[in-house]
Amino acid sequence: MTEVRSRIASRSYLPGTRLPSVRAQAQTMQLSISTVVEAYERLAAEGVITSRRGAGFYVAGPVAPLALADMGPKVEREVDPLWISRQSLEADATLLKPGCGWLPADWLFEAGMRRALRAVARAETLELVEYATPLGHPGLRQLLARRMHGIGVDAAPDQIMLTESGIQAIDLICRFLLEPGDTVMVDDPCYFNFHSLLKAHRVNVVSIPYTPTGPDVGRFEAALKAHSPRLYITNSGLHNPTGAVLSAVVAHRLLKLAEASDLVIVEDDIFADFEAVPAPRLAAFDGLSRVIHVSSFSKTISASLRCGYVAARPDWIEGLADLKIATSFGGGRLSAEILFAALTDSGYRKHMETVRERLAKAMEKTVAKLADLGIKPWLVPGAGMFLWCQLPTGVDAATVARACLKEGVVLAPGNAFSQASSATGFVRFNVAQSQDARVYKVLARALSA
Repeated sequence: MTEVRSRIASRSYLPGTRLPSVRAQAQTMQLSISTVVEAYERLAAEGVITSRRGAGFYVAGPVAPLALADMGPKVEREVDPLWISRQSLEADATLLKPGCGWLPADWLFEAGMRRALRAVARAETLELVEYATPLGHPGLRQLLARRMHGIGVDAAPDQIMLTESGIQAIDLICRFLLEPGDTVMVDDPCYFNFHSLLKAHRVNVVSIPYTPTGPDVGRFEAALKAHSPRLYITNSGLHNPTGAVLSAVVAHRLLKLAEASDLVIVEDDIFADFEAVPAPRLAAFDGLSRVIHVSSFSKTISASLRCGYVAARPDWIEGLADLKIATSFGGGRLSAEILFAALTDSGYRKHMETVRERLAKAMEKTVAKLADLGIKPWLVPGAGMFLWCQLPTGVDAATVARACLKEGVVLAPGNAFSQASSATGFVRFNVAQSQDARVYKVLARALSA
């Protein structure tokens, strides 16, 4: 019954679709015929499907609203990727959020933001009230081109398009390149909102185990041959959630495989400003031929300021710009103005130096405190805010997360990041959000229980 409901929720089964025959369904799911008959009859009793004498069972009713929470296997809602995000976003000041994906408010560029807001408030009327151009703020795109050149990615300003966020950039790319039923590869583990976004696009997802130097190249090659994926979405700078860095050797091997298989790679580079030394970038090696580069500044300047960007080859930027107009028209001109003022503020460079120093100290302190509880890092990253950790043997991360949630601590258990559910004993910690001693007291009680 859950399987049928899931397919209706994902719109794999539209109204009027004939369900597999009782015998075929029994063979597919390795169940007895009587079990399938009972499931179909119960669904019919609920009005979800209808029975037509001599013709089988059919989906009833109008097209179901797209319900991401109902797609895929049922999980405890406290540890579902979307629910983790909602808990963190809805949390009041009393909740502790070592599982969230952003810096504490007082770590962000508040002073620079206030100066930027005052400067933009004095701008010409058109800058305050008019729609943006299709590609977005010219000055900001020029600045972004110079910044990308600093990490080896050469993109002209007209190869860069501003978006509402990094996630909107990836959403537009998925709309541009994918059809329902296509296959997309992701890392295992990977940023959990990739899973939620790809569900909304109704594509098949294949996960590739991630290593300290990048995706497992052997498994990557095997997946290319077995599934013919259209896209691969990854972080190559500071990987989320592991903190690992892509090596140059792995990057070259990935690009050779991508070229041979007609694969497009989407490189999410949102953590670039946390790096002390820039890691290899796929877009730098590829020259934006088969790689699309995406980023934003929600992690370093302000999450309220919704402005991201996508860099790609010129013909793709043209198509993406048309799609952006069709779905959001002019984009956030005011946000781009404020972001440009903040990034060109004399204090931003010093601000990021301070943030990197604070994160390094927080990383060291968090590793030590977790070690006292028998929690070990998969690796200790050289930079960034995330620590991917393994709990003591036999401890289930989802169970610990539910126990901590009751005491006002939001964790991010491993299987929320794993398409293959291979991270049962792992938790991602945000070291900047893990400095309150109460986190470890609650965690200790949950582990003991």
